[in-house]
Amino acid sequence: MSDAIAFLSPRADVLAGRARIVADLTDLLPPECLVYEARELVPFETDAFVSYRRLPLAVALPRTTAEVSAVMRYCHRYGIPVVPRGAGTSLSGGAIPQEDAVVLGLSKMNAILDIDLPNRAAVVQAGVTNLNISDSVSADGFFYAPDPSSQLACTIGGNIGMNSGGAHCLKYGVTTNNLLGVKMVLVDGTVIELGGKALDAAGYDLLGLVCGHEGQLGIVTEATVRLIAKPEGARPVLFGFEASEEAGACVADVIAAGIIPVAIEFMDKPAIEICEAFAHAGYPLDVGALLIVEVEGSEAEMDATLKDIVAIARRHGVKTVRECQSATEAALIWKGRKSAFGATGRIADYICMDGTVPLSQLSYVLKRTAEIVDHYGLRVANVFHAGDGNMHPLILFNANDPEDAARAEAAGNDILKLCVDAGGCLTGEHGVGIEKRDLMRHQYSEADLAQQMAVRAAFDPGWILNPSKVFPLEGRPAT
Repeated sequence: MSDAIAFLSPRADVLAGRARIVADLTDLLPPECLVYEARELVPFETDAFVSYRRLPLAVALPRTTAEVSAVMRYCHRYGIPVVPRGAGTSLSGGAIPQEDAVVLGLSKMNAILDIDLPNRAAVVQAGVTNLNISDSVSADGFFYAPDPSSQLACTIGGNIGMNSGGAHCLKYGVTTNNLLGVKMVLVDGTVIELGGKALDAAGYDLLGLVCGHEGQLGIVTEATVRLIAKPEGARPVLFGFEASEEAGACVADVIAAGIIPVAIEFMDKPAIEICEAFAHAGYPLDVGALLIVEVEGSEAEMDATLKDIVAIARRHGVKTVRECQSATEAALIWKGRKSAFGATGRIADYICMDGTVPLSQLSYVLKRTAEIVDHYGLRVANVFHAGDGNMHPLILFNANDPEDAARAEAAGNDILKLCVDAGGCLTGEHGVGIEKRDLMRHQYSEADLAQQMAVRAAFDPGWILNPSKVFPLEGRPAT
C-alpha cells in the first residue's frame, strides 16, 4: 500500500539545503521547539492513516502565534513546504509529511485563553484538546458540542482543519456550526483575525471557507468557539433490529417525521460484538443492528420524544428497546460507541471510511457496502453517525499482507464512489487528505475543481501548504 498513493516529488533545492534550513530554524525557535534528528522525527512520519509514512525534513513546535508567523515567513521566502499538524489523529492522512517539508506542530499551543460565559464563548489556542474545552466549563453548566471519537486526544486546530463532527452533531452541528472566530497565520507570515464573539461577523464569510481547509489556506493558532448550556437531562436508548436494512429505514423515518434527537448512532453485528467485548456496555448480542438514540430535555420531553421514536421503530420490527437506568449505564453506552475504532484495532488492522449519503439511501448503501467488501474477500464492521448519514465502515484486513492491504484500499474506494453515486459525498468529517484525493474527480467536474484550486491558490500561490493533499496531482496550476 505504501506506493499506491503518489506524493509530489520532493523539491531538490530544499533537500540540498537541509543543513542551512535547520540552522536557520534554530535561530527562530528555542531548542525544545525544533526536532531534526532522524530518530526523533519518526513519531511525526505519519498520522492515524498509518498505511503511509514519510520522514519530514524537520518539525517546528512553536509556542506562540509570533513564532508560527516567523516560521511561515521563513518557509515562504525559500519555498519550503509546510505540513500543519495537530494531534496526528487524522484518518485521511492529512498530517502525513514528505521529505522536503517542515511539519509545523501546534501541540505546545495548548492554553485556554478566555472563558466568556455571558457571551457563551471560549477563546483557545489551536493545540487545546477537544474534550478539554468541555471539561473547563462543565462545572458552570456548559459544554462544547462537537465530540469526535478521538476527542480525548484531537485538538481544536485539527478539528477546524477537517470540520470534524461527532456523535452529537445531529442536533448541534459540526465544527463550522460551533466556530465563531479564528486567528490565522497566512503563508507569508501575515496574521489575520476572522469572526469573533459576535454571532454574525461583517464582510465575506471567510471563516466558513477556513473551516475544513485541511491546512492549505493558513495556520490557525487560536479559535473562538461557541459554548452551549447543558440540557436539563439526557437519556440514551438502545434499539436492536434483526438486520441493518431495518435499522437504516428506521433512521430515515425518524428524521422524516421531524424528530431530531441529540444523536442516532448505528452499529451492525460485527461492531456490536467488538465494542461489547471491549466496553461491556450491555449491548444486546442477539440482534443484527443497533441504534443508540439519545434524547434530551425535561423528563416529560424525553418521554414524549421516545414514545414517538419507539412507535416508528416498532413499524420496522425492532426486537429490543432498552433505556439506560443510571448515569453510569449511560456513560458505558457511550464508552462502547466512542471506543469503536480502538476496540476494532484489537482484533484486526482496518481502514475507516468516511462517506456521507442521503438518509433515504442508508439501507441501500449498507447492503451494497456488504456486497462490495464480500467481493474483495474481506470483512466489514459498520459504526457511524446514522442521523446525518455519515458512514464509517471499518474494512478489516491484514496490514502485513500487501495483497490484502491492496484489496482493502480498493474496497474502500468503491464504497466512497458508491456514496457519491447515491447522492452523497466523499467525506463527512475526516477530510480528503491523501486518502480521497484521487477520488475528487468522481465527485467534482474539472470546472468545479479548477474553481476550488483557484481559491486555494489565492491564499498560497506557491502551493507550499500541505501540498500533496486534497486535489489530484494532475491538473494543478503551475507554481
